[in-house]
Formats: sequence, structure tokens, C-alpha cells
Amino acid sequence: MLDFDGIADLFARRGHEQYAGEPVTQLEHALQTAALAEAEGASDALVTAALLHDLGHLVHDLGATPTLQGVDDQHQYRALGPLRGLFDARVLDPIKLHVDAKRYLCAIDDGYRATLSDDSMRSLALQGGAFTGDEASAFLALPGATEALRLRRWDDQAKIAGRVTLPLEHFLERARNVALVCPE
Repeated sequence: MLDFDGIADLFARRGHEQYAGEPVTQLEHALQTAALAEAEGASDALVTAALLHDLGHLVHDLGATPTLQGVDDQHQYRALGPLRGLFDARVLDPIKLHVDAKRYLCAIDDGYRATLSDDSMRSLALQGGAFTGDEASAFLALPGATEALRLRRWDDQAKIAGRVTLPLEHFLERARNVALVCPE
């Protein structure tokens, strides 16, 4: 399990890495996603999920862009273990479901797929493609699905080179508000 120092350390060690072929780093993408959530008035839990939704990319050693190797890194699940015990389902469910939210949006929104980056398109294929009608209905019934859909939209918009955000510590302070354990 990570604590807040561990999260900050992980971003310090690996946050400078490019975010899967995008014009931002892993840390910039995390901060931009959290800033978009905050700007829309999201709860502390959802801002925290936005900040940490791609933490799974930082805990594996599959290289910078696994999709180029035909690998689904399953980052949405890799993030859960290190965060379990620190946060509850309000944070973990949107993280777990943000990939499925992309598959859902591809199934129900004809224009959504055209907005995806090249890497998101590659990962979509590796993740199973757009949901069927039954899969889409089942997704919507899951706890955290609505929040995951909001997170997915911010995720897709958080790839702007040079976008200024508040620093990591600002968003970690919000995360401390929803922690299950006493931080530090």
C-alpha cells in the first residue's frame, strides 16, 4: 500500500516520463485531469480519482508505450493494489472503471471515437473495443460508472502541452480529505 509520501515519491521518480505518445508527461497528465475535475466542482474523492487514475502506468516496467508492443498494461487494475487501504470505493471504482468508460462511450457516442488519440485507439483495440449493447447496459449498472464517465472525459482532455495547473501537493491535500487512514 502506498501512503502520501509514496505517491509523491512515485511521481517524483516516474512522473517525468512521457504519457504514452502524448505531448505531456505522466505528472502533467495527472495534474491536468485533476484540475479539470476540480474546475467542474467534483468531490474530493473524484478529484483524487482523477489525479491517480493512471498511477498504474507508473508501477509497471513495460516501457513508455506498451500499446506499441501490442500489450494492454491493465493500468486501471495495477493502480488498485497500491491504493487499496488508503482510499475507499469512491476513489477506487472510478479508477477501476475509467477504461471501461472509454469502451462504453465508443459504443453509445458515434463521435467519441474520433476524439481519441492514436494511443487511446491502440489501447481500445487491446482492451476489447467498444462495448456491445449488453455490455454497455451492464457497465452503467456498476457502482462508480457515472463517476468513471466523468473521469474519462477529463482524461481525454488532459493532454495539452504547457497547460498550467496547481502543483501535486494541492491535489494531495484534497486526497488527504478522503483517506481512510491517517496520512503520514
